[in-house]
Amino acid sequence: MKFTTKLMALATSVALAFAAPAVAQDWAPNGPLTIQIGFGAGGSTDTMGRVLGKVMEDNTGWNVVVENKPGGGGVAMFTGLSQMPANGQTVGMGVSIPVLVQLVQRGDKLPFDQNDFDYLGTVAKGELALVAGKDAPFDDLEGMIAYAKDQGQLPVATMAPPQVLMMKATAKKTGVDFNLVTAEGGAEVMKLILGGQVLAGFASGEHFPYLESGDMKVIAGANQERLTYAPDVKTFMDNGMGVFVDPVFFLAMTKGTDPAAIAAIAAAVDEAVKSAEVAEIVQNAVKGAPINLGPEGTQQMMTDGLAAAQILFAK
Repeated sequence: MKFTTKLMALATSVALAFAAPAVAQDWAPNGPLTIQIGFGAGGSTDTMGRVLGKVMEDNTGWNVVVENKPGGGGVAMFTGLSQMPANGQTVGMGVSIPVLVQLVQRGDKLPFDQNDFDYLGTVAKGELALVAGKDAPFDDLEGMIAYAKDQGQLPVATMAPPQVLMMKATAKKTGVDFNLVTAEGGAEVMKLILGGQVLAGFASGEHFPYLESGDMKVIAGANQERLTYAPDVKTFMDNGMGVFVDPVFFLAMTKGTDPAAIAAIAAAVDEAVKSAEVAEIVQNAVKGAPINLGPEGTQQMMTDGLAAAQILFAK
């Protein structure tokens, strides 16, 4: 398959950056503002979060610190965030689908639900792919399933619960045994594939350099629609598996945070998301444009997302 990319118009990004409103200075954090990333270092969420934090710091003069808090597809970080004092000092950045699936799957065991946060906005919508090394003995999902049947099982790396559910749904549909290996993020998935510990794995942008170099290939798209950068590659839906995920990168704070803090930080997020720097890193990370739904839109996205997660879990 020929790998193609769609570059954004830099002029548009620059224009948006100049059009961004000034951040209100009526509120400022009492000390460092920490952005906790719910995934390991080197992945798409981490790279976007770090650039977002830097731009927010440059724009506001605040001291913005970025930390990695991986575990459970972001659930570990959001668990800690939900139990923190609502002092306006800590922001959580995660991905919608892993959190929503966990809420559907074991919400009675989690100390939070989607209403237990004050939402700030979003950064981008992710495209999720199942990829394999260039020498893998299959080129698409159909071929991977046939190979797994012939071998008796096949190791696949996942980095969040929704991907586990997708593979379990595929196993149930096809009768194939997949050996699922848990990774802390897309960067680790890349290492597992290149090191030969797994034959395939999920990625949400970490694989782009390896597609460019020819060291990896896309096996299937995991979103409802086909990947924008690989429109000839079939999705899990195209292959009749009946499952998909549409992840959104979002930011939230502990419920009950001072509305003045929410307004100021949400404005800082919005200004940063409209910057050329964030546009560039989002393009590199997910091959798309930044998207900010704002506080209310993000809250609605999480509420509506529960229905989609329930369908995925039902499979």
